[in-house]
Amino acid sequence: MRSLVVSPGGSVLSEGQYQASNSSSEEFISLCEALSSLLVVKDIVLNVRQIKAATFFGSGNIALLKSLVTSNNISLVLVDVNLSPIQQRNLEHEFKAKVIDRTGLILEIFGNRAKTREGALQVELAHLEYQKSRLVRSWTHLERQRGGIGFMGGPGETQIESDRRILAEKISKIKRSLDKVILTRHLHRENRKNNRIPVISLVGYTNAGKSSIFNFLTNANVLSQDMLFATLDPTMRAFKLLGKKEVILSDTVGFISKLPTGLISAFKATLEEVINADLILHVIDISHSESKFQALEVEKVIDELDWEGKTRPPILEIYNKIDKLKKSQLEQLRVGCSNSQEPILLSALSGSGFQYLENKLRKLLELTTRTETIFLSFKQTKKRAWLFEKNIVSNELVLNHGFSLTVDWSKEQKSIFRKISST
Repeated sequence: MRSLVVSPGGSVLSEGQYQASNSSSEEFISLCEALSSLLVVKDIVLNVRQIKAATFFGSGNIALLKSLVTSNNISLVLVDVNLSPIQQRNLEHEFKAKVIDRTGLILEIFGNRAKTREGALQVELAHLEYQKSRLVRSWTHLERQRGGIGFMGGPGETQIESDRRILAEKISKIKRSLDKVILTRHLHRENRKNNRIPVISLVGYTNAGKSSIFNFLTNANVLSQDMLFATLDPTMRAFKLLGKKEVILSDTVGFISKLPTGLISAFKATLEEVINADLILHVIDISHSESKFQALEVEKVIDELDWEGKTRPPILEIYNKIDKLKKSQLEQLRVGCSNSQEPILLSALSGSGFQYLENKLRKLLELTTRTETIFLSFKQTKKRAWLFEKNIVSNELVLNHGFSLTVDWSKEQKSIFRKISST
């Protein structure tokens, strides 16, 4: 499908809108190219002086875009902002071509990438929530039909899809199915806790190299390509750290700037693995010109997760793709990261830095828990029950005056334990 990519920029764009720069424009084009069905014929960065409620763009920009659509025989216009339903409809009327905004494009990519039933359910939920928003005011009379380029059918396609009641029923059904997935994950998580197997979760900007690191550590063959959102479905695999301590590594969906809130909500089941991890590895593509910006975007998403009052696990930064740096850049980076608290330098391509990484992981995991032996009298039933409820008792001996318990706990758990009444 012949496509025109439009990246709006300008000081009038609100903080919630994605402003165009050379780097962000290239990223959006890469997103478009992630779909094999699209042929990007032309891309343009437009300065938006004032946002129009009806069309987003002013009359001058619309006239320019119309001429580009006509002269290049464009059938799809991709706009790197989140458009309102009315703006999307009016732009389609102006261009006589289909229009997809940033959220719609990401949903399209996710639809192509999801391979497992869980991934497909999460994408479908996000798609329906997005489609439901398109029904507000803009599509009340269903006067138009809007096809899709693949997964995205779009509101107005059929009577069923255009009916809000049917959409609500579909959404409810998918949420019930995902609840079963969440329950299954919870049971697996409890089993891991009972067996005291720590979980390390990989997070990072899309295409930062998480899957390559996952493959190297676990000897797996998860899809790893130089492509945005190359992998989507959650993956977990056990491996032995330094050939001794068994841990579980969890790979998650890559983040991206201005990741729609609806997608964060839809991928709750997957992101729960981040919330419940013992350690988080934040993978950063240090060779990317916007690596600092990308790292901040990932941190924002982590902040938006529902932590439910839980203490966040330690986060270890990994600077990946050092093989792409010039020798002088690498030396400068090594000097800056000489402190033991600084990020770990890594190359998933050459394997450089992995032994140091595994040693660091072992030390961090040992710091998160401590093994101690405590004594409880027979009267301290509440404290004893709490310890077993949290699955942190590794051994118990019944003595003449009470219990001798060996516990593996964190500082937070020990602090909570001390506050529990004795009876």
